[in-house]
Amino acid sequence: MSDHGGPGGQARSEARRPVHDDEGEGFSPPTLEAGRPDQEAMTPQPPTVPKKAVEVSTLSSWQHRWRGFWRRLVGTTGTSPAAPNRDLSSAHRATGQRPMTLRVGVVSTVGNYREHNEDNFYLPTLAGKAMGGGTGHRDASLEVPGDGGSQNLFIVADGMGGQLAGEKASQMAVDIIPKEVSRRIGPGVADEREIQRAIRDAVAAANQEILGLSVVQTEFNNMGTTVVLTLFRGDRVFIAGIGESRAYRIREGQIEQLTKDHSLAQALLEAGTITAEELPNHKFNHVLYLYLGSKDARTGPEDVRSAEVRPGDRFLLASDGLTGVVPDAQLAEIVSRSDDPQLTARSLMQLALDNHSKDNVTCLVIHVL
Repeated sequence: MSDHGGPGGQARSEARRPVHDDEGEGFSPPTLEAGRPDQEAMTPQPPTVPKKAVEVSTLSSWQHRWRGFWRRLVGTTGTSPAAPNRDLSSAHRATGQRPMTLRVGVVSTVGNYREHNEDNFYLPTLAGKAMGGGTGHRDASLEVPGDGGSQNLFIVADGMGGQLAGEKASQMAVDIIPKEVSRRIGPGVADEREIQRAIRDAVAAANQEILGLSVVQTEFNNMGTTVVLTLFRGDRVFIAGIGESRAYRIREGQIEQLTKDHSLAQALLEAGTITAEELPNHKFNHVLYLYLGSKDARTGPEDVRSAEVRPGDRFLLASDGLTGVVPDAQLAEIVSRSDDPQLTARSLMQLALDNHSKDNVTCLVIHVL
């Protein structure tokens, strides 16, 4: 985390309870401006009772059938409980499309200012994983078939808590989540909602172990980590994040952020208290209210997103050592211009260092072929 010595504290965004700053001193989040209430805390008004229940019921039934037809026609994304089941294992058979291939490159470096790399990453390699951590620079590249099921999992984790504690938390994340995902998603699992639930439960299991170790071992007190992951299944990708490590999709030169930052400044932006222009330099921009190792993450990610995958798509997973100093437009330009994901990852890392990133930097680039 940029300029972090530890977690940003354990505070629910909706309650705005006090959190801790980088030095561990307590502070209270700023009061929302008068006349601009926290929209998350507003209580919805009860719906008006319909005058003709039979007419409303008939209309609702018609709307339900229409929405079901529309979803079947165009497909769905997200975690809506109304989303229809999708047999991902038969997606390519139904279209006659050749299974996609994923070409991957990743770089993780301690950077120019830190003494230790608290970032870690996971790749589905023959050895089981490739990791960051340590004091120097690590990179790796591979090519995997796009129909590799639960093995097509990629993770970036950015540890907090200082050196050994931060690296331990991020290491636990990249160790535990793949095992839990593999245990829950077997070859026969093809339903989107079941896959989303499995990812959520796998991240929750990692959170429980990180939180438990931080309580029983003094040297790991208050440790935590961010985590961002992508899982490719058939023609879909599942994305989840906790903290402020990010996932992006770059398609035809256009970049889209697929995850949400769980910082206090982002919560203030959503509440309407600060503007988008104020966000990047806000003093609470790197104070997290949700991260692995906190009680508020006990149910896993707030959202597990499902998105379409097309040949030519490119995905970027990165710690905020990159995204905190390189604008999205530059990320899109660099990711788009090279057909070698490893070269792209190295270029991104170097740009972050040239921009005086004060954090560890990890970049994981995925090309869909």
